[in-house]
Amino acid sequence: MAPVTTAGEEMHALVERLYPLCRSITGDGVRATLDIVGEYIPLTVHEVPTGTRVLDWTVPQEWNIRDAYIADSSGRRVVDFAASSLHVLGYSVPVSATMPLAELRGHLHTLPDHPSWVPYRTSYYKPEWGFCLAQDTLDAMPDGEYEVRIDSTLADGHLTYAEHVVPGQVADEVIVSCHVCHPSLANDNLAGIAVAAYLARSLAERSPYYTYRFVFAPGTIGAITWLARNAERVERVRHGLVLACAGDPGRLTYKRSRRGDAEIDRVMRHVLSASERPHQINEFTPYGYDERQYCSPGFDLGVGSLSRTPYAGYPEYHTSADDLDFVSPEAMEDTLAVCREAFAVLDRNRRYVNLSPYGEPQLGRRGLYDSLGGRSDAKEAQMAMLWVLSLSDGEHSLLDVAERSGLPFDTVADAADALHGAELIKV
Repeated sequence: MAPVTTAGEEMHALVERLYPLCRSITGDGVRATLDIVGEYIPLTVHEVPTGTRVLDWTVPQEWNIRDAYIADSSGRRVVDFAASSLHVLGYSVPVSATMPLAELRGHLHTLPDHPSWVPYRTSYYKPEWGFCLAQDTLDAMPDGEYEVRIDSTLADGHLTYAEHVVPGQVADEVIVSCHVCHPSLANDNLAGIAVAAYLARSLAERSPYYTYRFVFAPGTIGAITWLARNAERVERVRHGLVLACAGDPGRLTYKRSRRGDAEIDRVMRHVLSASERPHQINEFTPYGYDERQYCSPGFDLGVGSLSRTPYAGYPEYHTSADDLDFVSPEAMEDTLAVCREAFAVLDRNRRYVNLSPYGEPQLGRRGLYDSLGGRSDAKEAQMAMLWVLSLSDGEHSLLDVAERSGLPFDTVADAADALHGAELIKV
């Protein structure tokens, strides 16, 4: 019998498939990435032409690369793009030259504090070329002439992003967004892409209340492009979550929306606290991932960000050490579980009005006490009914009830379902 794989193992396998691809904010690497993700969930792919105005930005030229290397006088490639897409400065213009090491050094990027690691560097909006390499490699390069070759193109093309929609009972939407622009960095953000794909599959297995829209787009310019092209849909976005750095060994970290008290902020705080997982809640800052685009003051959407170790918070960040061994199936599965728990709360969180507010209604006559007879938590469920009736004034949500009563949210929501079925409360 074949071994049973867990969702975490499947997500890690997806990360492994995506890892070798050279991604950037545009180009065939993004398309190849979305093609693979499209094997897991159906995607609608959008191509936005170079030169398109998107808010205060303009879609840049498309960048693609076929090969790049630095070769010594014997022809040996001492730095080779074929070995890792991190070896080339992202968006490097083409170059074919021979030059001495002294001249070449001005185009080389290393991490002296971590001499065996290769950094990730880009130059999206300034024409430049360069290589990233280990300090150990540079230290071993003798003076002399080196052949330098970057076989790349910058030409009019497109910016590519994709969407997947899980239909809900209502048209109001929850946005789940993750960036797809980084090359061989497993945690940032291949783990986020994998968790998003499996979260979408999980949501499709039930009938969610909200419509869930998954956005896979290049960082910054991709989210800005989506916002510019979806001005009419933005009005329907009620909640949102940016997924990034979802597979490292650190504790879970939630960054609040710009509002600070959006419903998603309260739900994530409640779920993380109730689960007793090690976690951290951070206040909003206008720096980080694409939550800062969705939360920009003109849109001011209720979008937070979930990660494990946050942006730039671990030494391996934006280096070759963010590899397949740095992310684990267990961490990705834990991140997925938190997302599922949070969206389950979000989907059931309502404000009700008590239809029998004068005195306590007779629950036994309606069979509501009888329905609890076989439950091991009958007393807790009874208290949940009383709390829901007490706070169903149109102002308090079920999350308010759970937090004030100290009862589990699911118990409170189940009580509300029973009371709604007995026509004692209405939405």
